[in-house]
Amino acid sequence: MFAEELSRAQARRVALAAQGFAEDRPTGRIDRRHLRRLLDRMGVIQIDSVNVLVRSQELPLFARLGPHQRSLIFDATQAGDLYEYWVHEASHADIRHHHLHRWRVRRSHHWKIEVDRPGYVEAVYRRIAEGGPVVSGELSERVGRKGPWWDWDDAKSALELLFWQGRLAATRRPQDFARVYDLAERVIPADVLARPTPPESEARKALLELAGRYLGVATIDDLADYHRQKVTPCKPLVAELVEEGALRPVRVEGWGKPAYLHREARLPRRVDACALLSPFDPLCWYRDRALRLFGFHYRIEIYTPAAQRRYGYYVLPVLHGDTLVGRLDLKAERAAGELHVRAAHVEPGSEAGAWAGRVAGELASMAAWLGLGRVVVADRGDAAPSLAAAVDTPANRQPIDPADAGR
Repeated sequence: MFAEELSRAQARRVALAAQGFAEDRPTGRIDRRHLRRLLDRMGVIQIDSVNVLVRSQELPLFARLGPHQRSLIFDATQAGDLYEYWVHEASHADIRHHHLHRWRVRRSHHWKIEVDRPGYVEAVYRRIAEGGPVVSGELSERVGRKGPWWDWDDAKSALELLFWQGRLAATRRPQDFARVYDLAERVIPADVLARPTPPESEARKALLELAGRYLGVATIDDLADYHRQKVTPCKPLVAELVEEGALRPVRVEGWGKPAYLHREARLPRRVDACALLSPFDPLCWYRDRALRLFGFHYRIEIYTPAAQRRYGYYVLPVLHGDTLVGRLDLKAERAAGELHVRAAHVEPGSEAGAWAGRVAGELASMAAWLGLGRVVVADRGDAAPSLAAAVDTPANRQPIDPADAGR
């Protein structure tokens, strides 16, 4: 039985158990069955294209399953277990929940491309219907160089609108991760498309219940954020879930807002995890929640000028036990066959010597998974000496060129 108030440590263990970190990693061959069980814990795998280490969507699988065939997500998409949509940003989502996101289609509103070029979006749709799948570059009308980040030409805008509306679906081209757009009925299994579309309020409520299951204990902001809903329409739906017994109000030590415990939540006596987390892992993707649960203030510094970065370019939180204990700036130096730890920092209240050995093992396992021969630890950050000492070979203590560390 749960008390009416949880300590912060108890809330952490509930959250970690909900996300699958209270269980031992599977042994033997990892296959789609393991991914499906993982989806029962997460539901959503956020996509990010930055590939300085490995694309972010692969990291939550490694954190929970350990080394596995890196084609697992692609294979599961081809088999119809996953599909891509804007769920928590761009995401691989559980195909079982496809019908719960259709209400977003009706909220796509009008896009500028529809006003600027009447009939163009339909022409793009007909081109794909008649000619088959495309990547945006095949339709591009751009003259000159592409601008930074979200600089979409008309073809990309049309494709993304059709994708948002659910008329097109997308898969990823393995060699360069480009989105491949095709008619939804040629990508999404027929039985999935045939499911009845629930009313918006019913779908939103179902997503909130799922979020509660994935999070274990959560504020209403946490519940809404999981599937990128707005809080205001969620408030009466959360009240209904409380009335129905799916969620139970609780207080959490140090949280300034009411919390809700999912009826399937469990509180393990201890959690003994060790994992390197993606910046976009569900355990830490909502920065306010990471601060409340772990006292971990996280800001991704990819877009910060190198001279102004505090922790590094691509920084992974380090989970040890039931606490976030450090941060590692990692880079896969593929040409050299090395996994570089460009900086290693310890969190206040933690001692790097207490976790460096296990984390060194995680790094060695990750390097092997990525096909890299060794781990190299740079002399940067207060956890670097302990981590370097824990890495097996003397060569791993060679410093990285400071110019490279700023890239």
